[in-house]
Parts: sequence; structure tokens; C-alpha cells
Amino acid sequence: MPPPISKGPPVTWMSLPNKPQLFILALCRLSEPLSNTCLLPYLYYLIRSLQTGDTTSQASISRQAGLLVSLFALSQFATSVPWASFANHYGRKPTIIIGLVLSIISNIGFGFSTTIPAVMCWRVLAGIGNGNIGVMRTMTAEIVVERKYQSRAFLLLPLVFNSGVVIGLALGGCLADPIVNLPSLFGPSGIFNFADDPQGVAWMRAFPFALPTICNGTALLCSLFLAVFGLKETMPGLEDKKDYGIIAGAAMRRGVRRAFRRRSAGYTVVNEEESECDNDLMDMQSPKTEAPIIRSVSPPRPKLSITSRAIWTREVAVTIVSFGLLPLHNSAFMQVFPVFLSTPPSELPVTSAIKFNGGLGLPSPTIGLFLSAFGIFGILIQLCIYPSLQAWLGTLRSYRVALAMFPFAYLLAPYLCMIPSSHYIVQSISIASILFLQVTARTFGIPSSVILLTNSAPSPLALGAVHGVGNMLSSLSRALGPALGGVIFGWGMDKGVVGIVWWSYLLIVSLGGLAWSWMLKEGERPTEKGTKEECIELAPKDMSEKDEEGTARRSNR
Repeated sequence: MPPPISKGPPVTWMSLPNKPQLFILALCRLSEPLSNTCLLPYLYYLIRSLQTGDTTSQASISRQAGLLVSLFALSQFATSVPWASFANHYGRKPTIIIGLVLSIISNIGFGFSTTIPAVMCWRVLAGIGNGNIGVMRTMTAEIVVERKYQSRAFLLLPLVFNSGVVIGLALGGCLADPIVNLPSLFGPSGIFNFADDPQGVAWMRAFPFALPTICNGTALLCSLFLAVFGLKETMPGLEDKKDYGIIAGAAMRRGVRRAFRRRSAGYTVVNEEESECDNDLMDMQSPKTEAPIIRSVSPPRPKLSITSRAIWTREVAVTIVSFGLLPLHNSAFMQVFPVFLSTPPSELPVTSAIKFNGGLGLPSPTIGLFLSAFGIFGILIQLCIYPSLQAWLGTLRSYRVALAMFPFAYLLAPYLCMIPSSHYIVQSISIASILFLQVTARTFGIPSSVILLTNSAPSPLALGAVHGVGNMLSSLSRALGPALGGVIFGWGMDKGVVGIVWWSYLLIVSLGGLAWSWMLKEGERPTEKGTKEECIELAPKDMSEKDEEGTARRSNR
């Protein structure tokens, strides 16, 4: 009788492998939420300030707001497959770096735009720069290959996404129109009004929505720095390629350590690790040319594109459909709900439990506070509750529990406008209840959908293509969702029934996604089947020995 298999120690955040690489990749993931959610608290006021003519109405503001949000995701959809193809040819790291550069440029341009066509163009560029999300998910799968770490590793990117949502919403809500919202800092007598302008800081008066985007660009610049000098390539076949960014980053770290040591203790003994790094750097610059030996290496990297028939199994097809249904209503909620909270209350009386109109008329700082507070709540339950729930119920059941919560939020949301503004506590508790349901559902649903999509891939070679197609469909859904939501919301406002968008669109799509989830299977992490063929190549003897010594050294560390 074979001895029982002993379970290893429990998986914790600190036990994740390759934590520095996951950390840098997570910071790069901030690009999308910062670029996409920062404008949501002030979206209504931005559109209203840029509209010209006498045709301004609540319905037209809603339609243009939906279009502005959808352009970002539409650009992501159009560039998801090209980014995946680019990553398969030139590597994951260049793809991420180029995306960050485009995000920084688009954020700054958006903040200083003064016309609706201009802000839409910058939104398109921002979407192009963030079309590489599938590449980041693939990179996560290549960094963490052991199944026992899967739930936490794949939870990391949604966790950082939620953190970015919180930061973006807080920045957008608090820093938009700073002369009005932060008069003590930027107003006529503000601390930073160095010119003593009687109307506040002059450039902020001309560009009232630039400050949040400047903060976004600064944060993404830090992510770009870490990606260039710290992120390692993970694509099979390119992991060992010389990376001058990594070499320069290592040199900068050594220089900083030496500078601090000289200041604190004069001359110090050279650290063994530091000496090894210097030797490795010299070896990379001056390769040996001694007698070769024969060694075995892995074969050239095979390719599976989205047109490969081996990818399109039933599990992949049904999982990708479910992967696209979730953002179809979640993205619409993210756009419609802030506009709904900003829309002034209706002066018409309520005639029935279905026919009523208007919004809540809340200012952008209040909206940003509500949305960012529940973003923090989402982060906490991702850290503290979701891993245990996923371990207890499994990924698929956790996904179904999440999908079952969305319909309740969409059913009750429009009734918020029936609460008088004088009952502020009741109104706040009601808003918090809707956000509790929706944020909890998406916090459990998004990481579960990513894990299910990964597990549906027939082999590791298909991960890039599967995530590329999944990200493409998700981007299409996030493009259609806000556009449809904005149009239907505006149409409902014209008809005097603000609940149309909630009941005829969001509720129906969420129920359809819940029903479709019963076609999914739990799946397992794709693994290589069989043994890898090996090929023979000539390599210098000392270089082979150095590789073995380096491997042993890293395992000892």
C-alpha cells in the first residue's frame, strides 16, 4: 500500500513564487483602471462643460457619456489580437512597455482637451495602450506555473485592478475642478495660488479636469520605470535573451547600495552576491570561446494562434461566451450608475412603482467617495474572503454565487431616486446597499472567470491565444455595455422611466449570464502532455558549467 500523500503547507500570499515579478506586473496592471475609471465621478460634469449650443439635455449627456466610455473598450477590442500577435513575436515585456507609454501620453492629452472630439480621440489612444491585458494574464500564467498557487496568483491582477479603481475614483472625485472642490489649496486664497489670481489657479480654471490625469500619468511613469528596469521576459524561447533594461536596473541597484554603504561606514567588504552579479555581467559582455561540449536544450517554441483548430474546444467556446457576458452588464453599470447619481432629481411626481424619473443630483466628490470606499471594500473581501470561498466551493460554484447577486442590485437600483434628498442617511444606506451587492458580485466573479478561462485552455501553448480572444471579447462587451447603457438610459429619461436601462438591459443580461454558467465545467490547469523532445546544440563548456552553478546558486537562495 503506497504511503499517503501529505499535503504541503497552506498557500499564503508570502509563499507565492516570483513575488518581485508579480509585484511589477501588478503595478503595470494599474494602467487600465487609472485610465478608465478616473473620469467616472466627474463624467456628467465633464460632458456638460464641453457641450455647446442650446441642445444640451440630460439624455444627450447620458448618450455622449456612454460613447466616451465605450470608445476606450472598443479600442481595446480592436487591438487585443494585434497586441497578442505582437507579444508572441517580440515578447511580453515590450508589449507592456509600449502600452504604458501610450497610456501616459493619452492621460495627459485627455486632461488638457477642451472639445468633445478631442477627449474622444485621447480615449481611443488610451484604449489602444491598454489592449494588452490578455498579455498580462498570459504572463501571470507563465510566471506562476504550479496549480496550488493559481487562485492567489490570478487573484492578484483583479486585486490590483480594484486598487486602481479605488485610486482612480478617488483622484477623479476629489481632484476634478480643484478650484471648486479644493478651494483651500487652489482657490482665490489657496496655498498653491502663487500668482494670487482672484479666481484661483489660472491653468486649473482653463483645464478643470487636468489634475487627476496628471496624477495618473505620474503613477504610470513609476510603473514604466519598474517595467523597463525590473520586469523579466517570460515568453518561452526568449527568457534567456539579453535584456539591457535588467542589466541597467541591476547596475543601478548596486550603485545605490554602494553609495549608502560609503556614507554610513566608509569602506565596506564587497558582498558575495554583488560580486557574482558583476561576474555575470562581465560574462554576458565577454562570452567564452573554449572547446564546445554537447548539451540538450528545449526545441524551438511551437505556436498556436487563434486560428488553430486545436484551441477551439467546447470548453473554450462556452467559457469565452461567459467571459464576455460578465463585462457586458458590469461595464454598463460602471458608466450608468455615476451618471444616474449625478443627474438632477425629477420635479415630476411619481405616478407608479415603475414610471418615475430623475437621479440623485450628487456632486462629484460624494460620488467618488462612495465608489472608492466600496472599491476598498472589494479589495478587502478579495484578500480575506474570496480565497477561502474559492477553496470551499470551487471556482465554478463561486462564480455562480457571484452571478446570482447581480440581478438583485440591478432590480433595486433605480428606486434610489425616490428617496428624498432630505433623508440623507437613508439615501446613503441605500446607495451603500446597492454597491455592496454589485461590488461583492464583481469581486468574486472577475477572478473566477479568469481562472475558468485559463483552465479551459487545452494546453499551455494555447494560453496566449485563449486569453487574447477572451480579452478581445471582453473588450467588445465593455465597449457595447456603456454605449448601450448610455443610449437606453437617455431614452428612458426621455420617456420618463429611468428604470428602463436597469430592468430591460442590465437585469436581463445578468440573468442570461447566470443561466449560461450552468454550461461551464470546472476544468484543470493546462499542463504539458508527454515528454518534450530535445535537440542537440554546441555550447562552450565553461558556459554550461556556469549555467549549472547559477541554477544551484539560485535554488540555494
